[in-house]
Amino acid sequence: MPGDPPAWRRFAVVADGRPFALEGGGVLEEIVVAYETWGTLDATSSNAVLVCHALTGDAHAAGGTAPGQRSEGWWNDLIGAGKVIDTDRYFVVCVNVLGGCQGTTGPASLDPRTGRPYGGSFPMVSMRDIVRTQSVLADRLGVRRWHAVIGGSMGGMQALEWAVMFPHRVGALISIASTAAASALQIGWSQTGRLAVVNDARWNGGDYYDAPDGEGPTEGLMLARRIAQIHYRSDQSFEDRFARTPLDRLDSFALWDRFQIESYLDYHGEKLARRFDANSYLVLNKAMDLHDIGRGRGGIEAAAARVTAPTLVVSIDSDMLYTPRQQEQLRDVLVAGGTDVSFEVLHSVHGHDGFLIDFPALGSMMGRFLDEQAKVD
Repeated sequence: MPGDPPAWRRFAVVADGRPFALEGGGVLEEIVVAYETWGTLDATSSNAVLVCHALTGDAHAAGGTAPGQRSEGWWNDLIGAGKVIDTDRYFVVCVNVLGGCQGTTGPASLDPRTGRPYGGSFPMVSMRDIVRTQSVLADRLGVRRWHAVIGGSMGGMQALEWAVMFPHRVGALISIASTAAASALQIGWSQTGRLAVVNDARWNGGDYYDAPDGEGPTEGLMLARRIAQIHYRSDQSFEDRFARTPLDRLDSFALWDRFQIESYLDYHGEKLARRFDANSYLVLNKAMDLHDIGRGRGGIEAAAARVTAPTLVVSIDSDMLYTPRQQEQLRDVLVAGGTDVSFEVLHSVHGHDGFLIDFPALGSMMGRFLDEQAKVD
């Protein structure tokens, strides 16, 4: 929020008093985006890499902690000097998405028409709206064309939209554990998580920012995260780590005595509730459901034919949320449209979260692809 320590965030005004029309029909008159950068843009502006974050991520893709930044970078192992996304070589940018809660305009921001937080009145946004704000920032940074656009999960959705919306501005594309369009399974899980939030009486239609500490929809957001955390991982991951190990004594069969897995889910629910806004969770969760590169473009095949950037598609074999079928379909539709596609399978026990955990294997795949693109350039 304004007034909080910014840590390494920088801020750019994308819209200031001029209507920014959203795909779904809403309008925002003021938009600020928070972003971070690493490395230096070269004289020809040809070494810029955009890294797009996932649902509850933020612009802090790399780096340590500081006042205003409680957690280390979520891709610390991949971004930095001498690493796969080498900041001695590339100018790396990560942008907090529109509708988020880490410095970019979102539901907790003040509505200039009322002087109060948007809350439940914040308009729906889409991946295309998010990418448009990023394109304005790219202009401000002097980036005419990205050397590569990279993202996993929701970040992969943004990366794909970049390649479809602005093919002349994307030199290479890496999509990890993502999809050309949200599936029925993903939409079903998403709705269940949103219902967990809105059925918390303290959500109050999204207008809870004036409530005393602890009086917001914390329980609903925690439940949504518990639900999500189950399908972010895999059966083998949970079995290997927890099996049926109890946390409390189970000899009396008390209703809420817990197994270790339940304590783990509680921890992740509490962790998210401390750092994320429930309204942003709703807005971005729905934006993921709306993701479909073929919408209004004559279908997925026609949209994929617009992609000119060499593309790496990475699938995670244990992913039960963004199933390998979806990445195979993405690969096939891109190839059919004439895109040069590399396809890799990340063998992981960690399910969908593998792209945030299995860094050595993922880094090798990304490194090979980026090195090949550097030779072409």
